[in-house]
Amino acid sequence: MTIEIGSIVEGTVTGITHFGAFVTLPNGKTGLVHISEVADAFVRDIKEYLKENDKVQVKILTMDEKGKIGLSIKQAQPGYRPYRREPRQSPKVFEDRLNRFLKDSDERWTDIRKNTDSKRGGRGGGRF
Repeated sequence: MTIEIGSIVEGTVTGITHFGAFVTLPNGKTGLVHISEVADAFVRDIKEYLKENDKVQVKILTMDEKGKIGLSIKQAQPGYRPYRREPRQSPKVFEDRLNRFLKDSDERWTDIRKNTDSKRGGRGGGRF
């Protein structure tokens, strides 16, 4: 059986490390499932999700000329949807937010100065 990038195959977990799990594929080659590709949730200890000799469905992510194969368990799941980052805000939106922050900050400093000056007897203090 030939494997190619993007295909989903069944493999057997043959080794577990702190950074991932090694999976033997049907063609006899071994690939690595990085700990970040085990589940959608944060995985602190891979042994909570996998143990040796487990049969798992994996998706082939990468294959290089040295024979290294990158695998994913979470992307092999039927309902998997990749995480999409929110688009970055335009510089105009950032500038507007910055200007609003500076204006609010200036107003707060003015209020603070008024309150502390009157308590210290500074400008306009009512001491007789």
